Amino acid sequence: MKKIILITGGQRSGKSQHAENLALSLTPTPIYMATAHIWDDEFRGRVEMHKQRRGPQWTSIEEEKELSRHDVSGKVVLVDCCTLWATNYFFEMQEVECSLSALKTEFDRFTQQEATFIFVTNEIGLGGVSPNEVQRKFTDLLGWFNQYVASKADEVVLMVSGIPVKIK
Repeated sequence: MKKIILITGGQRSGKSQHAENLALSLTPTPIYMATAHIWDDEFRGRVEMHKQRRGPQWTSIEEEKELSRHDVSGKVVLVDCCTLWATNYFFEMQEVECSLSALKTEFDRFTQQEATFIFVTNEIGLGGVSPNEVQRKFTDLLGWFNQYVASKADEVVLMVSGIPVKIK
């Protein structure tokens, strides 16, 4: 049976760890789909920290954009994260509407599979309005994409200081 779970929150709110624990509670052999593009050494260190936290029971797939290329039928798959996934489209397309359309299409293709999907995303629109035009556009893109994923999700959890708060 297909199920979609969205886990959202701010940076260092405990999203990824909560998602990993949830995945492991559902299966002994989850899939970790990493959407990150490694931009620099500092970010590479963040990715390594995530990898070290996971054990050998995880199957890792690195996929920056086309998640639907991977057959995850019958599996529990954790996608970490929608923020970086959206960044990859936005960086290439440089336009909000085109990026949002492509993300929605790919999300729908990917989640057509019979699997349990756990998506992690950042809630970046809680602060003030950025003076940077590119940041404002990306905030719009991610906010609208998060709303789309949440509308399709069976469950939505907001992480606050390491505490999961069920939203839906």
